[in-house]
Amino acid sequence: MEPEACTTMSEVRTGIDALDRQIVALIGERMRDMVAAARIKPHRADVRDETRKREGIANARRASVEQGVPPDLAAAVWEVLVEGSIAYELEQFDRR
Repeated sequence: MEPEACTTMSEVRTGIDALDRQIVALIGERMRDMVAAARIKPHRADVRDETRKREGIANARRASVEQGVPPDLAAAVWEVLVEGSIAYELEQFDRR
């Protein structure tokens, strides 16, 4: 149901819960990419790429403006997402 059609908080919460499941599924896809990156990168030091991190956060900020999402919120979420991804990739690299 579209948010504009919701008439109860129960309907709103059902929509939010469905979106949250989709977000978690997308994070799972991202983590599978981290496994691939850990397999491909030749050196552990290659895992942390501050330039790429800045680019990703800037991309999220720009996309948020296009989508009407507060840019500071998007940047904060991406900061956590990227740092978590780096940590996960490091774990995967160390398992090799």
